[in-house]
Amino acid sequence: MDPVIIVGAGPVGLTLALALARQEVPSVVLDEGPGKDEPRPARTVVLREDTAALMQRLTGLPVDEAGARWTGWRSLRRKQVMREITFDDDTDPAPLHIAQHVLTGALRESLAGERLVEIATDSRVDTIEQEPSGVTAHTRGPKGTWWRGSYLVGCDGVRSSVRKLQDIRFPGRTAVERHAVAALRAELPFDGHALLHRMPPWRTSGPSGGEVTGRPLPDGVWRLDWLLPPGKDLVTPELLLARIRETLAGWTDGSTPPYDLLDTGVHTVHHRLARRWRAGRVFLAGDAAHLLGALGTQGLDEGLRDADNLAWKLALAWHHGPHEALLDSYQAERRGAVAARLRAADQVLPLLRGGGGLRAYVPGSARGADALLTDAHLGRGALGAPGAYADSPLAPRHLEGEVPVDTALGAAVADVRVTAEDGTFVQLRDRLGRGALLVVLVAPGTGVWDRKHWVTAGVMPRLAAAVAALPHQAELLVAESYPGAAAHTVLLVRPDGHLVTAFGGVRPADLYAAAEAALGGTAQAGTEAGAEAGAGAGAR
Repeated sequence: MDPVIIVGAGPVGLTLALALARQEVPSVVLDEGPGKDEPRPARTVVLREDTAALMQRLTGLPVDEAGARWTGWRSLRRKQVMREITFDDDTDPAPLHIAQHVLTGALRESLAGERLVEIATDSRVDTIEQEPSGVTAHTRGPKGTWWRGSYLVGCDGVRSSVRKLQDIRFPGRTAVERHAVAALRAELPFDGHALLHRMPPWRTSGPSGGEVTGRPLPDGVWRLDWLLPPGKDLVTPELLLARIRETLAGWTDGSTPPYDLLDTGVHTVHHRLARRWRAGRVFLAGDAAHLLGALGTQGLDEGLRDADNLAWKLALAWHHGPHEALLDSYQAERRGAVAARLRAADQVLPLLRGGGGLRAYVPGSARGADALLTDAHLGRGALGAPGAYADSPLAPRHLEGEVPVDTALGAAVADVRVTAEDGTFVQLRDRLGRGALLVVLVAPGTGVWDRKHWVTAGVMPRLAAAVAALPHQAELLVAESYPGAAAHTVLLVRPDGHLVTAFGGVRPADLYAAAEAALGGTAQAGTEAGAEAGAGAGAR
């Protein structure tokens, strides 16, 4: 079968190529550029727990060393500390702040020896043709040629040629926010805390409103962002240097400390959402499909989730033939999640940026604003939290025996320690991205015994038989505990780490029906086949 064509070699396109290769799907990455990324210290990304784990799993990059895990978060208003949060690795993991070129470099290095991925540089797509059996793309440039693929994914950014060639509209808002940005090396008195300072007391008259964010990076480097007023006023080097000096002096309660300026820029935030994310065999992902980023939210985070969501669905269709409902679910899930975040940001923006508007709607306007901004920056609440797929077309309906756990249906699972089928202890997220469903049995006490003593005891034989009878490859794992789950709870997890459902005990027929629904069928349609599987499991 023909490879998947990926247009664009940014972090999202490279992540998708690597994720497909991990599931034995070949791809061709069409890179408009020369295949190298210029280091830009001021161009950084903040990854949440799930996307940081995805990057480490795919690349092997020790992300905690390549980036910075903040020790905490501090928000200030004038001279007053409004909120201070200390992160905890177990209960409240810190966001990961990393330079984008470091992330892209790790992806390129991982792909360099990957036999299933071909990267074609200096290749700009100018034609896409579809037919029932595949898709063809033509590139212009020194290596201009025709490329034949099974599917094509446009990861080619805000000016996406793929989106334009498919005549997909990209409505939204332009220049929602603008920020002046600087990356510099300096000693600041924050001990690894990121901070948001609103209405700093040293601000004098002039442009560039009253909000500055400081985010630490490795080796004493900081990224500073100053919110600019609406409009297109030019940010001159003199203005930016003045802003740096007064900010550093204000934070150190004295004269400007020594600093080494590494990079500067202006970051303009747009909010846009493509009308369609699928057109036949063509898909959109990352900035080609959506733009967001106001109030400290991070767009790349969502682009990486696009790649993770789409990879296992394309892999299943590539290996086993068309699964139209499964492929359609990519748009329903991912566009729905991003649209919810965009709606939340667009509703809150007038309250936060519209002068006294917030005071009329939120009691305690300063603290209300602080809570909203903290959620956005730290990946919490409606503004920042990763989307869950509770209303996904892949969600099973009306199955008996379902029980609640602390993870909502459709949300990303907690990263607990599990015992794999070979008896080794691993983290649950280490088993993701292989194309297999995961079935996790919560069995307290199993961790202190050798696997051979419990694998044939209790409910395990029946559950193992039920897992073997599922309509798709599945791996059976055992956990000592899971948040909010009682003993003998059975969790069904998708290949991208989202919870399908949880059952109280071993229920082969329901497990089969839930698995079939997660693959694009329906729970009701799977009940008869599931009953047969359950009967077989009970007879073993």
